[in-house]
Amino acid sequence: MDKVMVDILGLSPSPSSPGAYALILKETEGERRLPIIIGQFEAQAIALELEGIKPPRPLTHDLVKNIIESLSTSLADVLISELREGTFYARLNVEGNSVSHEIDARPSDAIAVAIRFGVPIYVAETVMDEASTLPEIEEGEQGSETQNPKSKKSREKSPAYTKETKMETLQKELTDAITREDYERAAKLRDEIRRLQLGD
Repeated sequence: MDKVMVDILGLSPSPSSPGAYALILKETEGERRLPIIIGQFEAQAIALELEGIKPPRPLTHDLVKNIIESLSTSLADVLISELREGTFYARLNVEGNSVSHEIDARPSDAIAVAIRFGVPIYVAETVMDEASTLPEIEEGEQGSETQNPKSKKSREKSPAYTKETKMETLQKELTDAITREDYERAAKLRDEIRRLQLGD
């Protein structure tokens, strides 16, 4: 099976599916992008790991990693293998003890586990051909953000200390939310922090 290595390009709330997130994958040696709608829990699990935030207790995907390692096996890679009737399918490729196993998984779970192991993420070429988009389309969408210079000027005129103070407050709230294991609140705070950072 021909496959393409991809990187995680971004993760953002899905405007078309309240409570869901859009995970954008980009081929490592190309321009195609693959959007996948995933659930809130999986999005939080991916975002926390990408940002190096360690919860007080292991999440489900941390538990999966611990189980795989405890069996003297390791994750080789993950593959988003199929797209059937609008649903993506994935496989975990686990190796060890002179054997290898392919374990079915949802793409969101497979990716959440993959980033914990630091292994490659692949997409079948047939899936990329069917569901990927080209950056020209996404640049058009981003154009609505870049075509509003007044909003950027307004941000630039606001006192710097106001933004720094807000950032500090948000960081403290994020730490508290993680300590309380309120990951939904943590994800919202993380998104707000990111918006402030991108406003520079």
